[in-house]
Amino acid sequence: MAKVKPKKHLGQHFLKDTNIAQKIVNALSRHNAYNKVIEVGPGMGVLTQFLLDKPEWELIVVDLDKESTEYLIAEFPKLNKNILTGDFLKINWQENVGEHFAIIGNFPYNISSQIFFKVLEMRSSVEEVVCMIQKEVAQRIASPPGNKTYGILSVLLQAYYSIEYLFTVKPGVFNPPPKVDSAVIRLKRNEIVSLNCDEALFFKIVKQGFQNRRKTLRNALKPINLPTVVNENPLLDLRAEQLAVTDFVELTNKIEEGWKT
Repeated sequence: MAKVKPKKHLGQHFLKDTNIAQKIVNALSRHNAYNKVIEVGPGMGVLTQFLLDKPEWELIVVDLDKESTEYLIAEFPKLNKNILTGDFLKINWQENVGEHFAIIGNFPYNISSQIFFKVLEMRSSVEEVVCMIQKEVAQRIASPPGNKTYGILSVLLQAYYSIEYLFTVKPGVFNPPPKVDSAVIRLKRNEIVSLNCDEALFFKIVKQGFQNRRKTLRNALKPINLPTVVNENPLLDLRAEQLAVTDFVELTNKIEEGWKT
């Protein structure tokens, strides 16, 4: 069957280097918390071929590109029933796959952030993520507090996952080559079942705090009507990028308590 042509509007850059593909697949920890793996954006199956060598996993692949899924059905017929043509972001994975699974893939750059927000929605089920994304986004997600690259996704993902920046990938191993470097990162679900705060409010505070990241939180959080009792909290004198996850949890609880008094 003819090879799949990368489509610019889908953000497709097909990995050509099988050594890198093998390294990405090997980065899955293969712990016992899951036995199903979802591959996002398989393209022509450069990762898929190695994932199928792991009999301990049930593999499900999903791609929005019908040409890709038709190619995969022809190349990997034993995977036929587990090849889905559709939008990863719109599928109810817990309903279709089950409660515990991992996610792997060379994520399209144009929707990588949306994929991570989807992971956050499914955090009770997604045990691990190994993915290749734009290097800048990878650095942001793995960044510690106090760094200018530290942002909304850094805080939200680090609240529920241990994050490792594994390695950098240069443009020349892709077809077509992207204009930027890529990176592979691994997210492993941590022990935190609950943040011990109103998590919806936590998300709101983190997002609002970084919308005006140059301002102190006292000013950045004005739109959520901070209770007077919180005004003296020293955390409000800092910028969002200076707060660790635990600081945001503390601030969330203080604000919620203040509203109740």
